[in-house]
Amino acid sequence: MWKLFLTVFSTVFFAELGDKTQLAAFCLSASNKTCSLTVFAAASAALVTATAIGVFFGQVLSRYVDVRMIHRAGGILFIVMGCWLLYNSHA
Repeated sequence: MWKLFLTVFSTVFFAELGDKTQLAAFCLSASNKTCSLTVFAAASAALVTATAIGVFFGQVLSRYVDVRMIHRAGGILFIVMGCWLLYNSHA
């Protein structure tokens, strides 16, 4: 159980580090210096909600689709998004 926890934590932590979510929280906190706790609470709640949705749909989808196919589809989607971002960064 701890191995799974550490794997998920490190994967999500490094994926979110420097992500637009963190930058948005950074900017909102900087512009609302007296409400940084509110920004933290709202951003945390949003991330927890988005993660709950992902976990829910992962559980439902895994009942109907082989987990290997889900992993492959996720990998392909990451590659496609990366290529799209690279392509649009030069435009």
